Amino acid sequence: MSAAAFAQPAPSVPEVKHRGLITVAIMLATIMQVLDTTIANVALPSMTGDLGASQDTITWVLTSYIVASAIVTPMTGWLADRLGKRELFLISIVGFVATSLACGLAWSLPSMVAFRLMQGVFGAAIVPLSQTFLLDINPREKAGQAMAIWGAGIMVGPIIGPTLGGWLTESYNWRWVFLVNLPVGALALAGCLIYLPRAPRKQRSFDLTGFAMIAIAIGALQLLLDRGGEVDWFASGEIWTYAVLSATGFWMFVVHILNTDKPFLEPAMFRDRNFATGLVFIFVVGIILLASLALLPPMLSRILGYPVITTGMVMAPRGVGTMISMLIVGRLVRKVDPRMLVIAGLLLTALSLYEMTGFTPQMDSIPIIRSGVVQGLGLGLVFVPLSTVAFATIEPRFRADATSLFSLVRNIGSSIGISIVTLMLTRNIQINHTELSAAISPYNPLLWQTSPAAVLGDPAALSRMDQMVNMQASMIGYVDDFWLMMCVTLAAIPLALVLKRPATP
Repeated sequence: MSAAAFAQPAPSVPEVKHRGLITVAIMLATIMQVLDTTIANVALPSMTGDLGASQDTITWVLTSYIVASAIVTPMTGWLADRLGKRELFLISIVGFVATSLACGLAWSLPSMVAFRLMQGVFGAAIVPLSQTFLLDINPREKAGQAMAIWGAGIMVGPIIGPTLGGWLTESYNWRWVFLVNLPVGALALAGCLIYLPRAPRKQRSFDLTGFAMIAIAIGALQLLLDRGGEVDWFASGEIWTYAVLSATGFWMFVVHILNTDKPFLEPAMFRDRNFATGLVFIFVVGIILLASLALLPPMLSRILGYPVITTGMVMAPRGVGTMISMLIVGRLVRKVDPRMLVIAGLLLTALSLYEMTGFTPQMDSIPIIRSGVVQGLGLGLVFVPLSTVAFATIEPRFRADATSLFSLVRNIGSSIGISIVTLMLTRNIQINHTELSAAISPYNPLLWQTSPAAVLGDPAALSRMDQMVNMQASMIGYVDDFWLMMCVTLAAIPLALVLKRPATP
C-alpha cells in the first residue's frame, strides 16, 4: 500500500497521571452497565410471582431498559459537551446505582418497569464515554491496548451475565441481580471522583428536531424487535406501526441533518471511511456475539438438560478465549496490519460456527467448550483492531458522538441478530417437526424395528417418540441458525479490505 493511503498520525496526548487507576474505575462502571443487559434475563421467572406479572408482561422489564438506553445513547456527545465528560460520567454512575437499588426494592411490575427505564436512561452514556476516556488518556501508540481492555469488558460482560444472574437468583434472591451493582458502582464512583481528569465544556446548540426523529426511529425499531416474537411479527398491526414509525423517523433524520446548519449528528463523521466501515463491522459483530449467546443457553437447557450453573460453566471458556485474544492482539495491532487481524478473527469465528453446525443431542460438553474458545478468540481478534482502526482517523471533536454511535449500532445489531435467529428457530422447529413426523408411520419398517409399541398405539411409546421428534426438530433448528451466522460472518470478510490502515505512530 502506498504511503498516500496512510492516515496522518494524530498528535500524542499529554501525559495523564494515574492512568491505570482511571482505567480500573472506568472499566468497573462499564462492566456494571454491560452486565445489566443480560444478567436480569434468567431472573424473569422468579420476578413473575413476586411482582404479580404474567409471562407476557414480565418481558417489559427487559424491553423498557433496552428502549430507554437506545434512545438516550445518541445524546451522549451533546450531553458531554454541555455538562462535561467527567460530570456526565459521574452523573451516569450515580443514577445507574440509585436506579439499580430502586429495581432491587421494586414492589410491582409498573414500579419495576419505571425503574428499569430510568436505569437505561442513566446507563446509556457509560459505555460510549468509557471508550472516549480510554482513547483520550492513552497516547496513539497505546490505543490498541486500551481498546483491548475496553473490549474485554464489553464482550465478556454479556457472557458471564446469565451465569452470575442465575447463581444470584438460585443462591439468594432475584433482587440481588440489581443490588450487586451497589458495591461495584460505589468503587467506580470513588475512583472516578478522585482520579478522572476534568474536560472543558463546549457550547453546543441542541437540535431538537434531529433528536426527536432519531429517538422515534430507534425507539420504534427496538420495540419492533422486542415485541415481534410475542405478537407474531407482521401479522400484528402493532408491529406494522413500529415499522412505519422507524422507517419514517430514519428517513426524516437523514434528510434533516443534511439540510440544517447545526445538526444533531455531524454528517462529516460518516465521510471518514474507517469509521463508516467500522459501524458496519460492529453491526455484524453485534449480531454474532449476542445471537449465539441467546441461542446456546436454551439449547443446553432444553436439549442437553444442563442446569443454569452448568450452562454458565460450559460457556465460561468462551469469555476466557476472548480475554486471551484481546490481551494478545492489543500488542499485535501496532505491528501487524489490523485488517489482517480482522480477517483472521472472522475466519476463526466462522470456523467455530461451522463446528456448531455439527452439534447433536448426544454430544458431551467438549464440542461446546472447544467451539466457544475458538469463537472467543475470533471475536477478540475482530473487536480490538476494529475499535482501534475505526477511531484512528476520525477528528477528535467527533469522538464522543462517534463512540455513542459505535455502541448504538452494536446494540442494534445485537437486537436484530437475536430477533432473526429466534424467529428462524421457531419457524424451522415447526417445519422440521412436520417433516420428521411424516416419517412416523405404521408403514415405515424402521419404526417397527425401533419402537413396535408405538406402531401398536401404546401411549407411553408415542409420548417418547414425540419427545424424540421434538428434540431432533429443535436441534436441526439450532443448526440452521448456526449456518446462517456462519454465512453472515464470511460475507463480512470483504469489508476488511475497505478499511484504511492507519499510519504507525
